[in-house]
Amino acid sequence: MENSWLNLAGDVVLITGALGGMGRKIANDFAEQGANMALVDLNKEATAAYAKELANTYNVKAEGYACNSTVEEQVEALIKDVKADFGRIDVLVNTAAILKFSPLEDLPFDEWKQVIDVNLNGYFLISQRVGQVMIEQQGGRMVHISTIASISPETYSGAYSPSKAGVNMMSKQIAAEWGQYGVRSNCILPCFVKTPLSTKFYEDVEVEEGRRRMVASRRIGDVQDIANSALFLASKRSDYTNGHELRVEGGFGIMLGDLVPKPGGRRQYAIDSRKPKA
Repeated sequence: MENSWLNLAGDVVLITGALGGMGRKIANDFAEQGANMALVDLNKEATAAYAKELANTYNVKAEGYACNSTVEEQVEALIKDVKADFGRIDVLVNTAAILKFSPLEDLPFDEWKQVIDVNLNGYFLISQRVGQVMIEQQGGRMVHISTIASISPETYSGAYSPSKAGVNMMSKQIAAEWGQYGVRSNCILPCFVKTPLSTKFYEDVEVEEGRRRMVASRRIGDVQDIANSALFLASKRSDYTNGHELRVEGGFGIMLGDLVPKPGGRRQYAIDSRKPKA
């Protein structure tokens, strides 16, 4: 794409969880900007098919790879293949993640370990191996999809919040250690975003309306909001942003005071307080 403000054309972008709701949209928008795509997910045929679709649609180079990011040998083979196919890796976007709901007192240890393994250990393995490439080439940008639940716990979600809190700190440590080599690492913290996995939540009208009221922008986010942020953090337009946690949540984090009840409602209470006293 000529004269793009983001200037991502020709960059090599590796995306994990590329077949997920966020992964697909992010991959599509990078390809639309002219970036070459290395798509990674568990299903080789489906990932290769999506890569071919992006290549045909946007006239970019795109390849699909099967890799379990929690298996060290598979990650090493992945990076070797991507380097052989593209020669370099300019951008890493980590989106792969799982969530298993449970009260902590009932959470099986195996489920705790599984979520930590995918959401944190997998991010580390991919980031470490891609980071080695970026250090060698003296530059690169990493974007990790985290969550607002990494700051305020998502109750009854098992290991999800702890795993994502670990991702935030991992990203900061990458920025602190590898910034000297031209490597940047930032997190995106979404909240209340409609994805294929969360669609059922919003089939309940009361749930959607209740969530809207908790957001300053009074709307539920969508994957486009996350993709926009990922492209910005991966571009040279954010070149002096490193070790940051970008909250993409419509102002959810500033709404606590507004949610505290007052007689007649907070707005009406303010209006009534301005009326002359009898």
